[in-house]
Amino acid sequence: MSIPRRLALLIALPLVLTGCATSSGAEDGTVDVLASFYPLQFVAEQVGGDRVDVDSLTPPGAEPHDVELSPAQVSRIDGADLVVYLSGFQAAVDDAVTQTSPEHVVDAATEATLRPEGHEEESPEEHDEHEHGDTDPHFWLDPSRMPSVVDDVAAALSELDPDGADTFAANAAALTQRFQELDAAYETGLAQCDSRTFVTSHEAFGYLADRYDLHQVGISGIDPEAEPSPARLAEVSTIVRDEGVTTIFFETLVSPKVAETLADDLGVDTAVLDPIEGLSDPDADYFSIAEANLDALRMALSCS
Repeated sequence: MSIPRRLALLIALPLVLTGCATSSGAEDGTVDVLASFYPLQFVAEQVGGDRVDVDSLTPPGAEPHDVELSPAQVSRIDGADLVVYLSGFQAAVDDAVTQTSPEHVVDAATEATLRPEGHEEESPEEHDEHEHGDTDPHFWLDPSRMPSVVDDVAAALSELDPDGADTFAANAAALTQRFQELDAAYETGLAQCDSRTFVTSHEAFGYLADRYDLHQVGISGIDPEAEPSPARLAEVSTIVRDEGVTTIFFETLVSPKVAETLADDLGVDTAVLDPIEGLSDPDADYFSIAEANLDALRMALSCS
């Protein structure tokens, strides 16, 4: 079990102050980039190419919402050439960035225009369980919001490595085009559907739903580890019956037990809808998962 983040910060701080933290810059001359979790890691890797060395504070297959940091990870934040994170999403990362004050930082929340969190039926008790402030952090599930982060990362890398500026600009343009093509595929693929309501294990898909005129119903709220109340389960069950929902979606990084039990009780199918918070398959990437999500939504919503 990880030690509490405040203790980790206190332990790590003397290392920083005495110059014992990891030195800035990779030994091979590449830019040392530290991302807080997978979608931001993916952007940095794609924009930077072979001119960067990208590491993530969230291990592969780990659920990122409540990640805790070791003293070594806190020290890495101070030692990295560039830190890319999303403020308000991972409290331990926020604390560490504030404590260490790295010189070069891209905060994705600055340009992502985050939306308010929560659903209309949420009780005050369920709302209080969230630890992400007043906004929904899952902006990366709307591909139209990603190019602004791509541009910020390219600009930061160009400042650190001016000789690579043309490479970063070209990579950023290519990546932005892929996000635009994905956005167009979603818009076309979800335009004609028999239903526009989908049920998920937690409310990670609000940006996606807003973008493509869908209605997300989350069993839990923004935090995937939060247990839904009996009242919330009853509300979701009513929605499933009244709106003819045929599929309840669960995800790969948290237990599907609640979603599977509810689906079994209601006699409907289950399927994976991945919030792309981390990779459980090393052969997958952001785009392959997003394309699989589109296929799953089209099947569940009976789209033509």
